[in-house]
Amino acid sequence: MVEAAMREKGARADRRGAGGAGPGMKNRWKEVALIAAALPIAFLGWISLDLAREGRVVAGNAVYPLVLSGAFLLAHIILRRFRPEADPVLLPLTTALCLVGMVLLLRLNAHMARLQLVWMGVGIACMLLLVAFLRDYRVMERYRYTLALLGLALLFSTMILGREVNGARLWLVLGPLRFQPSELAKILLAVFFAAYLAERKELIAAAGKSVWGFNLPRLRDLGPLLTMWALSLLLLIFQRDLGSSLLFFGIFLAVIYVSTQRPAFVLVGIILFLAGATVTFFIFGHVESRVETWLDPLDPQTVNGESYQIAQSLFAFADGGLSGTGLARGSPDLIPFVETDFIYASAGEELGLFGAVALALLYLAFSCRGLYIALRSPDDFGKLLAVGLSAIVGLQSFIIMGGVTRLLPLTGITLPFVSYGGSSLVSNFLLLGLLLCISVGGRGLAEGH
Repeated sequence: MVEAAMREKGARADRRGAGGAGPGMKNRWKEVALIAAALPIAFLGWISLDLAREGRVVAGNAVYPLVLSGAFLLAHIILRRFRPEADPVLLPLTTALCLVGMVLLLRLNAHMARLQLVWMGVGIACMLLLVAFLRDYRVMERYRYTLALLGLALLFSTMILGREVNGARLWLVLGPLRFQPSELAKILLAVFFAAYLAERKELIAAAGKSVWGFNLPRLRDLGPLLTMWALSLLLLIFQRDLGSSLLFFGIFLAVIYVSTQRPAFVLVGIILFLAGATVTFFIFGHVESRVETWLDPLDPQTVNGESYQIAQSLFAFADGGLSGTGLARGSPDLIPFVETDFIYASAGEELGLFGAVALALLYLAFSCRGLYIALRSPDDFGKLLAVGLSAIVGLQSFIIMGGVTRLLPLTGITLPFVSYGGSSLVSNFLLLGLLLCISVGGRGLAEGH
């Protein structure tokens, strides 16, 4: 009885998390320490930019690092109040990415930096509202088909009503505002993938027959894979965007592989995507143009036209070398749309290989932390949703970084939390909020809270 009473007393203390003694409060102390370690990025960037441009520190420009620091510390305080058990690493990683992005935007375009600051505030507010009111993320599992239809409607809306920008039909224009529906659609479809496969994973994983030591899936079990393949090709054909097509198909492959643990699905998926991309290459001119500029961006006939962006990006990385030219000492403004599609090239030029690699490692750490949350989640839906959300950040950052370095054909997607863009920023903060909710749910269910 004494032991039972002590266990009950310990459980009550953990639930309260009072006085910093519970595991929740310990997580929040870790979080604030990591955020404090990231905040100097904003202040050092502000000082470096002022010294490079003005030769002195301009006190009025301190508003950016101060507002950013206050916003993320306020987010920490609200998380401390509503979700003390939430993962303590994701918010600091997001803080570091946002601060790097803001410094780069301040260097490139002050007007866009001001707008980004506003959108960042909106994104943080949406994330905190989601974390505060979504008490049990598993409620989304009940509305899987509604969310899937909403996500598909957002995607197909650009095929009908979208405006073409920089060769890709990704935007809806509402007066002075531009909205990229695919940014929100990827989250809605990730929820659907997780819910659908959590329900049917045993049925899909158990069936099939072995061919040459490979356990191939049945034709009827390939239905979801073929559907996503067709959707990705429609995106490639009508939206003229290889990046979104590859991203949506890659998210689905990641989730279906984790749910079934069958490499055959990934193999069949890759073969299907390559086959579809090859066919569209020979049929549609915009796909052929993207591939040809990727294969030879320095072709004299295209270097001042179709391949100008990627050529200038390669020059920027070459000019940056190992340590970079320094903030405001390079020429990233020679690259069209550098604030959105090519902001990683700006980092490569002025921060050098060291800065570019550090930025890539932040994305790797974010994705790994998401997978860690998936491992700790006790329910299948939470596991698969965390995998899908982590795949969004990991794949999207890889696709755009690969595009600007010529590892992959150039795409029109943004670098999460870093590139300029309101719809991208808000959607990624919602993604962060969902991961924080899953981290709370996993720990609470595992510990019996």
